[in-house]
Amino acid sequence: MQRRRLSSLLRFPSSVIIPATGLLLFFAATASIIVGPMAISVADIWQVFLPGQQSVAPHIELIIQQVRLPRTLLCIAIGGVLALCGAVMQGLFRNPLADPGIIGVSGGASLGAAFAIVLFGSLAASFPLLLTLGTVPVFAFLGGAITTWIVYFLGTDKSGTSVTVMLLAGVAIGALSGAALGLLNFYADDQALRDLSLWTMGSLAGATWPGIALAFVTLAFLFCLFSRQANALNALLLGESEAQHLGVNVQALKRLLVLLCAAGVGVAVSLSGVIGFIGLIVPHLGRMLSGPNHKTLLPLSALLGALILLIADMLARVVAAPAELPVGIITALLGAPFFIVLLTKQRGRLQ
Repeated sequence: MQRRRLSSLLRFPSSVIIPATGLLLFFAATASIIVGPMAISVADIWQVFLPGQQSVAPHIELIIQQVRLPRTLLCIAIGGVLALCGAVMQGLFRNPLADPGIIGVSGGASLGAAFAIVLFGSLAASFPLLLTLGTVPVFAFLGGAITTWIVYFLGTDKSGTSVTVMLLAGVAIGALSGAALGLLNFYADDQALRDLSLWTMGSLAGATWPGIALAFVTLAFLFCLFSRQANALNALLLGESEAQHLGVNVQALKRLLVLLCAAGVGVAVSLSGVIGFIGLIVPHLGRMLSGPNHKTLLPLSALLGALILLIADMLARVVAAPAELPVGIITALLGAPFFIVLLTKQRGRLQ
């Protein structure tokens, strides 16, 4: 009772928590542009982006516009997409352990993208834009979608969908994807091997403007469609039977949302590699701060996902400076202990 009363005290109305998180995200984005081996001040940023200001040194302007700003924007979009998909999957399956990575979607998307890198890597020199925007996202999406349908098929029977079976199937699919990635690493040439290594650990260093545009379009598309299903997700919190009595077509809703999550994760993995645990941690923080209402939880999760991935990316840049750690390592170090604690609390439900 005391824990429930404490958690209710920590919750804030949406009119407060969403603008506050947006403000924190603005400060974090500014810090993300400042942090790095080359010293950049806030005044430099103002001078670059505000007309009529005193010009800065050309190399400072180049670093801001071509390196740190693209990386910061990609970080915001990828963090938002992963957190949104995590919030939707946890609401859809009514299980706090559901996550695109845990049920194997990220592994399948990564495997699809790895196929594209290895099999079509020779075309990169002639068609670099095609490889960046076309082949890799499509294969990542197909890998994530196929994995999602396999896991969904294994976990569903006449009585409904078993989340426990889906989680176990996701573990098996993830192991299978890891083995297939190992085979691709074995047969890949040097360039493809470097690209694959970068992917499997996750990195935002390769941000490009076409990729950023794709990521933000995906984020906006998913946010609009997910927000339209917020009431249905709220009804699902009562149970599938209750949701059906309220007029929700549960099976159609599952197919739509799972497919959209696979698409979002596929695009995110194709642009940044495997970045785990954002979709697992962020929705829990959102529910702690605002409650389970998806009308507030979805926008708050997108903002928190962007904020946490920005912080993780800044840590990746400064922890081992001047070297840079893959951001996937930072999110794994932060998320794995959180997942273990969560798994311990949910042990009774899984038995």
